[in-house]
Amino acid sequence: MSMGSDMYRQQILDHYKNPRNYGELDDATFSHVGENPLCGDAIRVDVKLADDGETIEHVSFEGDGCAISQASASMFSGELRGKTLEELDAMDRDDVIDLLGVDISPVRVKCAVLAEKVAQDGAAIYQGEKEDMDMTTTEE
Repeated sequence: MSMGSDMYRQQILDHYKNPRNYGELDDATFSHVGENPLCGDAIRVDVKLADDGETIEHVSFEGDGCAISQASASMFSGELRGKTLEELDAMDRDDVIDLLGVDISPVRVKCAVLAEKVAQDGAAIYQGEKEDMDMTTTEE
């Protein structure tokens, strides 16, 4: 095991124990809830857009789940600030896995990308591109 992956594991644990941007956003432009039924992770993502209606000004999340899903949501919420909805939409699972910096087993990928999927679905519903089914699930 390289020193690098050790450092990333520490970072994941830190974000899990001390999540950034955790809590409810009172003036959110949109919120969306999603879950990963396979391991019981559930996350709500709140997004506040800037006045231009495009740029993400603030992101917060609340939820319960494994260390990977919670750490990923914490890191991802910080990463989104300043991005546009279009940039959010263009992100894929590799972007999130790169953020975490560790090799993730295929089973855990769904945990890692949960916050991203929830944010993307919330944005799509907000923009009228998707019907609001109330919830995102990462089940295949």
